[in-house]
Amino acid sequence: MSTDSNLRVNGGRLWESLMEMARIGATEKGGVCRLTLTDLDRESRDLFVDWCRGAGLEVSVDRMGSLFARRAGADDALPPVMVGSHLDSQPTGGKFDGALGTLAALEIVRTLNDLDVRTRHPIEVAMWTNEEGSRFAPPMVASGVFAGVFTLEQGLACEDTDGKTLGAELARIGYAGDRAVGGRPVHAFFEIHIEQGPILEEAEIDIGVVTSAQGQRWYEITLTGVEAHAGPTPMDRRKDALLGAARVVELVNRIGLDNAPDACATVGMIEARPNSRNVIPGEVFLTVDFRNPSDAVLSEMNAALRSGVADIAAATGLDSAIAQVFHYPPIPFDEACVGAVRAAAERLGYSHRDIYSGAGHDACYMAKVAPTAMVFTPCVGGISHNEAEDCKPEWVTAGADVLLHAVLETAGIVDG
Repeated sequence: MSTDSNLRVNGGRLWESLMEMARIGATEKGGVCRLTLTDLDRESRDLFVDWCRGAGLEVSVDRMGSLFARRAGADDALPPVMVGSHLDSQPTGGKFDGALGTLAALEIVRTLNDLDVRTRHPIEVAMWTNEEGSRFAPPMVASGVFAGVFTLEQGLACEDTDGKTLGAELARIGYAGDRAVGGRPVHAFFEIHIEQGPILEEAEIDIGVVTSAQGQRWYEITLTGVEAHAGPTPMDRRKDALLGAARVVELVNRIGLDNAPDACATVGMIEARPNSRNVIPGEVFLTVDFRNPSDAVLSEMNAALRSGVADIAAATGLDSAIAQVFHYPPIPFDEACVGAVRAAAERLGYSHRDIYSGAGHDACYMAKVAPTAMVFTPCVGGISHNEAEDCKPEWVTAGADVLLHAVLETAGIVDG
């Protein structure tokens, strides 16, 4: 079924919703800090629920705290077309990462209400818990439980650095729902997101048609040496864990460059202990993030990391331990759903190009249980996971228009 190209979202209303949501957890530099299951996260959830109920949606909460706001379909027994993203952020995050996908999904429903458009399949707006993984690792854990990648027990047992569990914090903020997580059919899943990279803006392209998401491997590494006094300990007698960590950082960077242009390799967190200015560090904890669209290349990067860390530890007199804490292979999205996004962009007259996602998204896990696709909008300078993250109203509107049409093509419009 082809939808009317005159159907468009209310871009001004969507932008206002984004700006209002951005006030919750707003930072001085213009970004947001809404870590998962903090009081600010609860505040953002409360506002989202109020908006959903104001749009006439039936809201439910599953046992991982994810929210589902349902608009009935003409044949309400059919599985829903699900569309959404998340509201949690990085510690120094931006206004659009996640929030755009969640609030654009809500805007679709508001637009359908305004225009009195009925769909054959029901539509569910989804807001997933803990997509970022910045407080509770791993990321995307709630959609992962929904897709059967993790058990419910694993999801609820995730701990933050203070030893607080995800399950306990869900209960504390009042979002420990009683709905089962997953185990139900989903007709299709769509997610819109800023690109988080520079390609679309630099090419002056309106829409990224996301065909796949690259694979990822995350590691936690601990290097153990000997704490000693910084003054009396000769340089050739030291077992300096931080020196070893510095060489690991260089190793990780070299592995990324050796597999350019598609590979990314990052040390994102490092903790030296005891972290005293006149003590040689006896232990260092650091994290490694590898990404590549080829699982075979990821395996080669994995081997290079493990052998390189072992060599560094031997050369510096350290003990080393590596734990892979997160892995999923590259994920292709559904051809029909991707085609619906591409056709929507063409119908609406927006420039577009195929692109793969360099970041992980809830859509990556949903692709395991439902036909899935994503829409990318440009972002200013390709900057994300940063308070300077920015998007333009016209980009937001174009992306939401494409999302609307892709969802309608998949859900079906009922005449009369």
